[in-house]
Amino acid sequence: MEKKIGTMKDLSKGRYVLIDNEPCKVVNVIHSKPGKHGGAKARIDAVGLFDDQKRNLMGPVSQNVDIPIINKNPAQVLSVIGDTIQLMDMTSYETFELPLPEDLKGQLSEGIEVLYMECMGKRKISRVQ
Repeated sequence: MEKKIGTMKDLSKGRYVLIDNEPCKVVNVIHSKPGKHGGAKARIDAVGLFDDQKRNLMGPVSQNVDIPIINKNPAQVLSVIGDTIQLMDMTSYETFELPLPEDLKGQLSEGIEVLYMECMGKRKISRVQ
């Protein structure tokens, strides 16, 4: 599995964390002060990278969390067929197909370069270059 170990105090807005075995981007971090009966706590609000679901993680700031390793690679659009897009990785020349994101419909055509992210066997187009 492509991940490393960190603690909740290492997380900040914009970083990545695994929640329920799904890579997520942190959108909000709330720390509480240590109290009479325990140490400081943290609440992490995150959004799944591949499914866009909101997820929460709560616990002591010393709690270990899994941090996914996310690879961002350039690719070139080979063809757009309906709701499927065929891409070629610009470094390994591997070809693969991905579903066409709703927000990019009409923007992609043959020859355009995009940046895609890959993590835990899943891929997603992140932006058009």
